[in-house]
Amino acid sequence: MDFDSVSETLKAIQSNYLSTPTIILLLLTGVYLTVGLRLISVTKIPFAFGQLFRKRDPETEGDVSPFGALMTALSSTIGTGNIAGVAAAIAIGGPGAVFWMWMTAIVGTATKYSEGVLAIKFRETDKLGQHVGGPMYYIKNGLGKGWGFLGIIFALLAVLASWGTGASIQAITVSDSLESAYNIDPLITAIALSLGAAAVILGGIKRIANVASGLVPTMALFYVGAGLLVIFINIENVPAAFSQIFSSAFGFQSAGTGISIGLIMLAMQKGVARGLFSNEAGQGSAPIAHAAAKNNDPVNQGIIAMLGTIIDTLIVCTITALVILTSGLMTPECLPSDDTISDLLKGVQADGCLSNVPLTAAAFDSALGNIGHHIVTLGQGLFAFTTILGWSYYGERSAEFLFGEKVILPFRISWILVVFFSALAAGLSKEGSGYSIVNVFWIGSDILTGLMAAPNLLALLLLSPLVFKLTQDYFKK
Repeated sequence: MDFDSVSETLKAIQSNYLSTPTIILLLLTGVYLTVGLRLISVTKIPFAFGQLFRKRDPETEGDVSPFGALMTALSSTIGTGNIAGVAAAIAIGGPGAVFWMWMTAIVGTATKYSEGVLAIKFRETDKLGQHVGGPMYYIKNGLGKGWGFLGIIFALLAVLASWGTGASIQAITVSDSLESAYNIDPLITAIALSLGAAAVILGGIKRIANVASGLVPTMALFYVGAGLLVIFINIENVPAAFSQIFSSAFGFQSAGTGISIGLIMLAMQKGVARGLFSNEAGQGSAPIAHAAAKNNDPVNQGIIAMLGTIIDTLIVCTITALVILTSGLMTPECLPSDDTISDLLKGVQADGCLSNVPLTAAAFDSALGNIGHHIVTLGQGLFAFTTILGWSYYGERSAEFLFGEKVILPFRISWILVVFFSALAAGLSKEGSGYSIVNVFWIGSDILTGLMAAPNLLALLLLSPLVFKLTQDYFKK
C-alpha cells in the first residue's frame, strides 16, 4: 500500500471538506448556546470555581467526585496541543491567532456547560452499578429511539478515535520525544508506558479519576509555573506581546503597510481551530467523564464542566503563547505577511523559523538555558500519558454502549497492547514508510475526532431548550 498517497488523500479530505465546516459548526453552536444561556457561562465563572471545591454529601449518586470528573476530562484535553498546537498556530497564523483562540474559548464554555448538563440529566446505571453517560446516552434518552442510530454512530467513531488519538498517537509522541531528548530505547518506554497505563486503566474510572486528580493539577501547575517564570524573566517584552496579539488579530502587518484581510483570515483560522480542538468543546468526549460525577444536579455539574475550557485554553495555552511571544524568536522574518500566506498554509516557513515543539522548547531555553527543553519534554510526556488515561475511559464507555459490559475487559487489554506496540514502533515514525504510516494515523485520527462532533452538536442544538430551562430554574432557586 502506498501510504504517501493515502496520507495525501486523507489530508485533502480533511482540509477541503471537513476542517472548515467542523470549525464553523462548532463556533456557531458555541455562539448560539452562549446567547441562549444569557452569558452565564462567562458571568458565573467565579461561582463555578466555588462549586468545584464545595463539600458534598458522600452518599450522592455517582462514581467519582465532581472534581475527579473534571480532572478526568482535563486529562485528555491538556496534552501535546497545549505545547505543540499553540506554537504551530502562532508560527502559521501569527500572534493574532492567540486572540481568536481566546474568543473561541469564551464561547466554548457554553458548549462544555451544556454537555455537562445533559451528561448528568440523561445518564444511566449499567449492570455493574457504574454511572454511564455522554452524547450517545443523551441522544438515545433525550431525543428518543428514532435518533438511536446517531448515538451508535457517535460511539463507533469515539472507539476508533480513542485507539488512534488517545492511545497510538500519544504513545508514539512520548516514545519519540524521550528517544530524541535522552536516547531512551523505545522498548523501555513501551514497557514503562504500557505497565503504567495498565496499573491505572484496569482499576476503572475510580482509579483513573484518583490518578488524574493528583497528576493533572501537579503537571499543570508545574508547566504553568515554569511558563510564568519565563514570562517574568522577559517581563519587559509582555506589553509588546499583547500589542502583537491584538494588532495581528485584525490584520495589521508588522511592516506597517495597512490592514490585510488575508492575515485576518489566517489568524482566525488557526486561532479558532486551536481553541476548539485544544479544549474539545463540542467534540463530545468530556461529557462521558462528567456523567460519572457524584452530583444529582445537572446544572451544577455543567457549571463545573465549563471550567475545563477556562483551565485548558485561557490558562495553559495562553502561558505557552506568552512564553513564545516574549522570547524574541518570532522575528519579523518569521511573522506572516501577504507574501508568505500561501507558503504558510502549505506548512512552509522561512529559513531559521521554528514551529511546533521545537519553537516552544527554544522559547523556554531562551530564558532558562539548557533546562528549558527538559521542562517541555517532561511536560509533553506527562500530558500525553494523562491523555492515554482519559481517552481510555472514553473509548471504554463508547464500546460498552455498543456491545455491553462484557466488552470492558477485552477493551482495556486491547488498549494496553496498542499503547505498547505504538511506543515500540516510534522509531519508525522518523523516516520512510514508517513516517507515512504514522502520518496516516495522525490525519485519520483528526478526521475521526472531527466527525465525532457532528452528532454531538446536533444533539446539543436539539436539546438546547431543555438546557436553557434547567438553567433558568436553577438560578431562580
